[in-house]
Order: sequence, then structure tokens, then C-alpha cells
Amino acid sequence: MNIGIDMMGGDFAPLEAIKGINLLREANPGTADAQPTLTLFGDEAQIAALLVEQGVDMNGIKIVHTTQIIDMHEHPTKAFREKQDSSIAVGFGYLAKGLTDAFISAGNTGAMMVGSLFSIKAIEGIQRPTIGAYMPRENGQLGWLLDAGINSDCKPENLVQFALLGSIFAEQVLNIPNPKVGLINIGEEEGKGNLLAQAAYPLLKEAEGINFIGNIEGRDIFLDKSDVMICDGFTGNIILKLAESIHGLTQRRNVHDEFFDMFEFEQYGGVPVLGVNKPVIIGHGISHAKAFKNMISIAQKMIEKDVIGMIKARV
Repeated sequence: MNIGIDMMGGDFAPLEAIKGINLLREANPGTADAQPTLTLFGDEAQIAALLVEQGVDMNGIKIVHTTQIIDMHEHPTKAFREKQDSSIAVGFGYLAKGLTDAFISAGNTGAMMVGSLFSIKAIEGIQRPTIGAYMPRENGQLGWLLDAGINSDCKPENLVQFALLGSIFAEQVLNIPNPKVGLINIGEEEGKGNLLAQAAYPLLKEAEGINFIGNIEGRDIFLDKSDVMICDGFTGNIILKLAESIHGLTQRRNVHDEFFDMFEFEQYGGVPVLGVNKPVIIGHGISHAKAFKNMISIAQKMIEKDVIGMIKARV
């Protein structure tokens, strides 16, 4: 297993990525054979010096030198096309050629999506790849909401595919057996909602391999009514940004509670691009060591569980 890491992506790169590698190895001690091989993309001199400084065992680590960085505020498509020696572009090149098995980055999200769609491409039969968001729930478990923002306008058929992709990820990575799927709506009754929700409901109801329980409302998102919550990316991103604000709000008001602590994003790492041919994990730009550690862990689990193979078999 070989996991590629964009070492230059994120506000605190490459130091926090290197610290994250150390955390991963400390959490999983044992022989080198038990650890994933890591291919690090970025400035070789800078990365090598920090690896030594942080006391990282170089066994199972390879550095691929790159000379360019796609900054956070660059136009994704233009930057990806013009900066072919960037850590993101070279990382996707290795992934597309099968030299790595997964790729993670806390860098430019748009560039990561461009690489996902044009370097490794969507799985045949997938109309629109999607990304999700972890939703803490009052019972202490995680829910999975998608789409979280890359598909603002959707067709009913897209929501059905999101439900399938989300169900496979929830079952294999979040360890939720036969996950319940809910359609986010303004009411529980069938026939409620806008044209998209009304058209998606019967398709979800009839879809095979999806444990569809019907509509859910906003008040149900942090409960255990459904495990996989489906909506268009416009709605999903609003919910995500609201959820992200909760941790900061409780910290500022000095509120300490196990449920509210679950809104701290670093404990989840990043989110996968679901519906493309290889595991791609996108992290927050302000990721620190714990987030990088958990991004690697998600990629590792997706490879071990063959999540991509399961998606291909069910599309």
C-alpha cells in the first residue's frame, strides 16, 4: 500500500504534514511492514530537513521533488494546467499511473477536484462525483452528509447516486451496518419540498441497495434518525458551514461538552472524493498534525476495504 501526500498544501505545510506522519506511526507501532509506504510530493530539501528535525524514521518513505505549488487562491483549472510540476499535479500523475494507491492534500480544493476529474476520472456510470461532510450526532456516532458543496445544482438521479456512494462509505469506513438514508427536506411527508426533492423521493424509494427511510428535517441532522443525509451541494454547504461554526462558538463561550467537542474537524482528517477511480482525500487548509494523521488513516481504510471496487460493482 502506497499513499501519496501533497506536502506543500495547506497553511502549515510541510511541517504539520510531517508531524502527522509521526503521529500515525506512534499510534500504530510495529514493524515497517505494518505501515503504509508514503510518497511525499514537494520541495525535497525542505521536506528532508524537517523529517530529520522531527525524528521521523525514513523507512517506507520516498520523497518526489517538485518545484511548484498551487496556492489556495489560484484558479484551479488554470493552475493545474500550467503548474505541471506542482505537488498536486505530480501527485495525481503518480496516482493515475498506479505508482501510488491514494492521494491526500490539504491544499487548493478546486485543484484537487480538477485532478480527481481529469487525471483519474469518474467511475464509469457515475454522473457526478461528490464530497461529503461528517455530521456529529447526539448518540456519539457520526452521520455522513452529501453533497457538501461541489454540486450546487443537482438532478434527482444525482441524489440517488449520492445515496449509494454515501451508503458504501458509511458502511465500510464509518462502520455503520445497513446505513439509513434520509432526504433532507422541509417536512417528513412524501410530496414535500421543492421540485428536486419531490422528484428524488420516488427514485430513492425504488432504488436497490439503499436503505431509504424517507424525508428528514433540519432538526434531525444531529440525531440518529438517518446515517446518510442527502441533498444538493448548495443546501449541504450551508449545513456544513453552520456545523463548522459550532465548535468555534462553544470554544469562545467556554462551553465544554462531549457532543460539541465532536465538531472539531481535525479528529476526522479530511473527506474523500466519492465516485472517482482512486481514493482521493481532501483536507481543510488549516489542517494540523492530527488532521494529516487522520487523512492518511482514511485513505488506508478505503484501500483496505476496497471501497472503490465496491462502488464499481454497484453502479
